[in-house]
Parts: sequence; C-alpha cells; structure tokens
Amino acid sequence: MHTDQKRDIRFDEQTMETVRKIIKRYPEGKHKSALIPILHIAQAEFDGWLSPEVMDYVAEILNIQSIEVYEVASFYSMFNLKPVGKCLIEVCRTSSCWLRGAEDVVRHIEKKLHISVGETTSDGMFTLKTVECLGSCGTAPMMQVGADYYENLTLDKVDELLDQWKSEGKRSRYC
Repeated sequence: MHTDQKRDIRFDEQTMETVRKIIKRYPEGKHKSALIPILHIAQAEFDGWLSPEVMDYVAEILNIQSIEVYEVASFYSMFNLKPVGKCLIEVCRTSSCWLRGAEDVVRHIEKKLHISVGETTSDGMFTLKTVECLGSCGTAPMMQVGADYYENLTLDKVDELLDQWKSEGKRSRYC
C-alpha cells in the first residue's frame, strides 16, 4: 500500500515515557543497550514492522547512527523489515523441527495459503516466515504466532489453527 502522505513517526507520550524508563536502566554513554527493547516497542507501535523512517527515529532517540539500528534490526529474525500480515506465522526450521517435519508444515502452509515463505496473502491476513531455533526442540515441529507457541504440529493441527485464525481475524504482530 502506497500513500503520498508521510505519516508522523513519533511515539505518543505514554510510550515515550516507557522508552525513557528503559533508557534509564543503562549508564550514561551506554544507551545503545536499550536498542532491542525499543525496537520491539517501535515494531509494535508502527504496524508490526520497522521501516527505515522508524529505525531512523529510534536512532535519534538513542543518539546513535542509523546504521547501528539497521545492523541490529536486520540481524534478528524477530524484527520485520517489510510489512507483514495481521497473523505472522513463524515456523522453526532448525534441526529438531526439521527432523520432525517442519519442512512438510511449511510446504503445507504455502499450499493452503497460496504464498511462499516471506510472502503475505493478498488479503493481508497471513505472512509466513521460517526462523531459527525457537527453543522448543522437545515438542517439534513447532511455530510461533505472536507470543504463542504451537507445538507437536501435524498438518491437521495446522489446518485447524489457520481456519481458527482466519475466522477470528487474528492479530499476532502486536504481541
């Protein structure tokens, strides 16, 4: 979606107060240590992703170079550098999950939603990502949607979840 109007990238006063409290946790000159929690707040506040303008704003708040924010945001899979759907599905693809069928889960979701990994459905509802270890190896294969883990996945369980999320209009990205 393209708009000709540039939106105002600013936290409201309540959010800014939370940001200030986070920054105060760190000694003077070490405010960059607050970057990851502030990026989480920014992503939640600005439509579930970090645009260059949002990352520049975070750099300004922390008095650091924009490239320092870009480096961190692009390194971690938990940060989205392009718009995502209401329901962001992150399937673990590391050893335990892969050995127990994560690739089958990914292919099944791609087929059911008519998208590939990294894409969003045309209605803006679902985005599919694969991510590195989510720390649930004993209950593989698994996926995360927002703050929720879904473990011991089967294709039938995936179908039930997708149908449930679609009917609820699940909004995961703000968790």
